[in-house]
Formats: sequence, structure tokens, C-alpha cells
Amino acid sequence: MSQGNLNPIADSFENRPSFYIGQHDSHRYDVLTDDQYTHVLTSGFQYVTAPITNRHFFQRVVSLYKNYLKEREQWVSERGLTPTQLANPSLPPPIIPTLTDEDTSLSPCSHIGSLIAYSSPWIDLCSPDPTIASISRQVFNIEVAYANFCGARTIMVPGPRQDGDSCGIVQYARAILEALQVAPRVNIVIHLPMYREPGLEEKAQTLSDIFNPQNGEKEDAKKSKEIDIFTVWDSWNTIRSVCNYNVRLFVALRIPRRVPEKTLQERWFSEPLHFLTIGKNTFQQNRAGHPALSRHHQDMINRYMRLKVTPWLILCDVGPSAEELASLPDSKDAEFPSLAEAAKATKGNRKPHQPSINAYAAYMRYLERQQPPYSNMETPALIQFQDWLQPPLQPLADNLESATYEVFEGDPVKYDQYEKAITEAMAEWKELKKPTSSATPSNPKSDELIVTVAGAGRGPLVTRVLRAAAKTNTRVQVWALEKNQDAYVYLLRKNKQDWNNQVTVVKTDMRGWEGPRLRDDPSALTKVDILVSELLGSFGDNELSPECLDGIQHHLARPHGISIPHSYTAHLSPISTPKLYADISGRVATGDVNAFMTPWVVRLFAIDYVAQHVPGHPRFQQAWEFVHPVGVSRIDDFADVHGKAARYATGGVGAMAGSAGSNDHNTRHCHLTFVCPTRGVIHGLAGFFESVLYASQTDTGKEPVEISILPDQIDRKSKDMISWFPIFFPLKTPLYFPQDSELEVSMWRQTDDSKVWYEWLVEVYAWVGPKTRMKVGSSELHSSHLRKRLSNN
Repeated sequence: MSQGNLNPIADSFENRPSFYIGQHDSHRYDVLTDDQYTHVLTSGFQYVTAPITNRHFFQRVVSLYKNYLKEREQWVSERGLTPTQLANPSLPPPIIPTLTDEDTSLSPCSHIGSLIAYSSPWIDLCSPDPTIASISRQVFNIEVAYANFCGARTIMVPGPRQDGDSCGIVQYARAILEALQVAPRVNIVIHLPMYREPGLEEKAQTLSDIFNPQNGEKEDAKKSKEIDIFTVWDSWNTIRSVCNYNVRLFVALRIPRRVPEKTLQERWFSEPLHFLTIGKNTFQQNRAGHPALSRHHQDMINRYMRLKVTPWLILCDVGPSAEELASLPDSKDAEFPSLAEAAKATKGNRKPHQPSINAYAAYMRYLERQQPPYSNMETPALIQFQDWLQPPLQPLADNLESATYEVFEGDPVKYDQYEKAITEAMAEWKELKKPTSSATPSNPKSDELIVTVAGAGRGPLVTRVLRAAAKTNTRVQVWALEKNQDAYVYLLRKNKQDWNNQVTVVKTDMRGWEGPRLRDDPSALTKVDILVSELLGSFGDNELSPECLDGIQHHLARPHGISIPHSYTAHLSPISTPKLYADISGRVATGDVNAFMTPWVVRLFAIDYVAQHVPGHPRFQQAWEFVHPVGVSRIDDFADVHGKAARYATGGVGAMAGSAGSNDHNTRHCHLTFVCPTRGVIHGLAGFFESVLYASQTDTGKEPVEISILPDQIDRKSKDMISWFPIFFPLKTPLYFPQDSELEVSMWRQTDDSKVWYEWLVEVYAWVGPKTRMKVGSSELHSSHLRKRLSNN
């Protein structure tokens, strides 16, 4: 019998995302009164939408436009002009006068923070009629300014009704950009359908529908065609691009009755979702006659609710109805009943009016409780790290603080895998009867393994080495190297208190270490049998593991010495991540001019992997690999051949101008092709790594001991490992690609012997024939060289 339910904490309501449920009535023209607002809240909702203006204002605008049309016709008639001359651009459009108290029932109030201001759905910012477009923009700006004055912090705006008119969409986007300037403290949320499912649009007629009825016939003709599920996203992409990815611009997504394919779901998942709106027609009736959502809807909502900032839910047109709200008794009249009325009420056992819980809201509460609990990878701390940019650590150049070490030590998975690798290496060393470096002419039978932990930090790997030795009954000499003076003090204390002085702690940069000394003859140097290090970064080599191990590997016993890790590979995938692009743009605006040239460490979450897995071109592709120990000339060998001075020569033998070439064997280059069947936009490259810590030398069929942060491999190789987040290589300008495109990614790991940096470039190719591709876009060549962040000094 499963014991999962025996853990009240793991199965508690608080261990799941919370639903914040609101109510919207598309036929509501006035803000709810206090009694009506209270009634809605007690029906199971937590907030409501509020129209900014009412029907009186609508009628006033319509009358103004009608009068304008009459005046224009009269003006044309008096001058004997032809219909083509009617479109004279110099004719002044009507000017909407300011609001009056009769035009709106919205006002500053104590619960204004619980109201979502809703812009009038009858305006048409996309109208091809310049007069209607002008009126709509004026109305929109008036409403936004007034809602901002009242204290509303969120304004929801109905999105464009159709997507094919690029001129109209750009016009709409321009109006949104202007509104963001009109109300500098307000979030603007564009209300869009997930795709153009029939019946999912706003029901209200626009000014264009009223004065140009033929527009509705054109829309009906378009609806009869096959639905392209990405057209709405195309419109949204235009809107947010015109608005420069403004951090106050969000999406309210109308959930359709029929859930679309995963590619579209993931595309919207990466966008700045503020609301998920669910209409009455999206629900189905279950066997008991109650509203319910399909399993596909449930899975999609559960997925979206895993975002760091969970979207709010809005139920549309599900009640309480306008009639029910209008029939509520006025609390002002019943606030102070007479004594006779109170006695009569008590005698009649009358109860005050209690609204029933709304069936749709009750179902959403049920759905909230049915969500999967948070996993081990969804602790509050890890959730806070979602999509949060961090510059990569530079442990070679900087001395880390104890708290930083402590965070890494909190990941048992990584150290369990290291311990497993060390244990297997020691066991097979015995099995293969390899010689040990502790053996001397005076003591040729010494079986002590000399194990060195390079970059010991606060000593977690040292502890694992001692554990592995105890498990395998192996005698060891352990050397712990650490250049951080403060961590060195910690290691000395730990050696006395925890390791029983079994470890030789040395304060040194591993590249300058003279090597281990024999126990029997401290004046004699020897070699290292097993070299253990944890110098890996999010991209494998970005914390200079190759360069560091180059400087110490000459101490490794040849040919039988073992390096743990044995190898590591870097991997790439192009991604769409509007949030990170907006974040980096903000950093540039505040003075970090090289923010787009920086590889950032980030726990990628609200992203879309735009490439699909196809034979020969997987979604995640290997960029390059490093293997240790290196079987090529090292720095010392280079100096022997060219002389020590050659290492610092300029304009010499190296691949880079001005480099001597001593580190050229650690340069890398890759050119990868990713296939994108659907159109989209990318904002950068996601980088990951995998590492083989140890591969069996006695059983080639045995699975190696590995760690991985690749999304499709981490659960198999190192489930729940949190020590490394992915790395993100941003693009300075978002790169759009059409349907059936191929993204060509070029990346370099460069060095001039004193620094290491990355360069990256993305090109877009579209197929225009069975065997012909055309280049349709390219990013600029990005380089982290300017940041000088990966110093090898």
C-alpha cells in the first residue's frame, strides 16, 4: 500500500500552486456597487473586472461620430466634391471631450487594487478608417489615464479581432506603446485568444462593425478558412516588439474549448502571462451535471501554474448574473432595522441573504487541490531562481565566500555521484592490480593510493574520498589543494575536527603546486594516482576547468593515473525567452552596455525550445568535448620546445593575433544546424553540459558514472541535481524565423593565452525549394571578450 498520503506536509494544499480566481462579465457596463462586489466575493471569487467607462460614454462617442459624418457630408456637398475627395487628410477628425461623472462609475476606492480595469471592447484601434482609428485611440488614452488616476494598477485591453492586417496590427501596437507612456505606473494586459478558435473573440460590436457592417462579412469569410494556430502569436510578437519588450506589458490568454498542440502551448508558456481567462463554453458537464474541464485543459493549466509568477485565473460569463446582482437588497436600507423589524425577523427565523458558491469557481478550487505537489526541484528557493540572471562564478579569479560553498554543498546528488565514481575507481584499481605512486625502492609494496582533490573549497569532495576509501578498504594519502586563503583556514580546522588529520592541506593554486611528497621520504616528490576536481561550470568549461587541469595534470601518474571527471561535453539549443530579453534590455538601459555580450547563468524556465528533434538534428546538440588527462603538449612541454619567453611573445605562433599559442589546444569551434518546423523568434542560446566522472576499465558494457544538466538526460543520469543552472548566450536583437526554417549556430571558445572567451552567431535559412535554401536573417557576432570575465590570470 502506498504511504504517500501519510505525509501531511508533502500532500498539503500549501505544497501546490495557489489559484487566484477572478470574475469577468462581458455584458457589464458599470462598476459593481459595494453590495454587488461583496456578493461576487462571497460567491467564490477573489477579484473582479471593472469597465472604465459606461454605455452613456459609448452613446456620446457614437453620437459625436454620427454628427461628424453628417457635417462632413454637408461640407462635401456644399463644395460639389466627388467621393474620392471625401478622404481629404486635412479634414479635422472629431475630438473626444473629457469624461464627466455620467461617463464612468469607476472611482478611487478602498478595493481598487482588487479591480482589474477593463478597456472598452467597442473601440477599434486596428480600423482602416483613419477617423475611427483616431476616435478609438483618443478613447483608449482617456480610459487609461483615468484608470491610472483612480489607482488601478492593471488595465486589460481587448486584443485585435484579426491577424492578417499587418497595418492594423502595427497601428494597434503603436496605440499600446502610447498608452504605456500615458500611464507610467500601470501594467497593460492584452486580452488575446490562444488561437482563432471560432466563438472565442469579444462579442461586443466595434465602431467599425457599427458604421461599416461589411467588415463583419469579410471576417466571416476569413473564419471559414483553415485556422493557422500561430497567427495570434504573430500579432502579439508585433505588439511587444513595437513596445520594445516593455516589462509592464503582459498577456491575458483566452483558453479555447479545444486545446492546441504542445508547440503552441509552450510558445505561450514562454510569454509574460498575467491572466488565463476561461469562458463558460470552455467547460463541459460531467456525469453529475457539474462544470468540468477536460484532462488536456487540466494538464495545460497545471503546467502554466508552475511559473514563478503564477498567472491569475479569470472566469468569464459564468455568473453571478447581472439580474442576480441587480436584485440584491440595498444594505443601506437594512443596516439599522427597527426593533419591531428585528423582532419579527428573529421570530420568523429569517437568515440574511447568503449567496451560494459559484459552481465554476468551486470546480476551479477542486482543480487547485488536484494539482501535483511541488517536486524536489520546486522548493521555494529554487522557484525564486527561475529566470533570474546571474553572472557566472569565477572561482579562479575570485575567492568565494563560505555561504557560496555552502549552497553547493547542499546538493547531495552531485557528491553522491562523485563518491560513486571514486569508489568504482578505487575498486577497479585493486582489481587491475595497478601500481601506486607511494611505492618506493625502500618500500616497493606500498599500496597507498595518492589521491589529490584540486580546488577543495570547504572539503566536501575530501570527505567523499575518505568515504570511498573506507567502503573499498583502500589505504590512501589524501592531498587537498585550495588557493582561497579563507577556505584554507576552514580546511585546516576540518582536518583536525572531522578527518583525524588524515589529509595534507596545501594552500596553493593547483597550477603552481610542486606535487605530492612521499610519506617515507618527505624530501622526495612523487605522482598522483587519482586526481579529483569539481571545476565544472554550466557550460562545462566556462570556469576554466581545461586550463586549471592543464596546470596540474603533469603530476598525474602515467599511464595508469585517473582523472575524475574523465570528460565533459557542452551542448546548445536555441530558445525563445522574452522575459530574459526584457531583463537584459533593462540592464543595458541602466548602463550595462555589454549585457548582451555576457553569458549568464540562469535557471531557465519560462522558455520555448524552438527547435524540434528530427533525425540527425536533435533539439540539444553537442558543441564540443574536453577529455582528461590531455594527451597533447602542455604548457611545460611548450616551454621546453619554444622557450619560456615564447609563451609571452606577441604576433607569434598562436592562432589568435598576439598569442604565443600555449593554450590553443583548449580552443573549440562548432557549427550546428537546428530544424524549426513552426515560425517563431529566438532570443539566445541555452547552454548545458554533461560529464563522465568515471568509466569502467574492466567492464565496457557498464554504464559510466555521469552527471548531466541536459533537460532530456538529467533525470536519467543525475535526477534532482541542483548544483548547476544552464548558461544563456543572449542575442542583442531578437531573431525571427519563418516556418520550416533551419537555424545555423556557430560558436567559438577563444583564447589569447591570458583570457578565455566565447563568440556566437546565429543565421536563419528558409527552404524555398526541394533542394534550395535562402538566408533570411542573421544575428551579429557576439563576443564576451569585452567583459574580460573569464580571466585566466
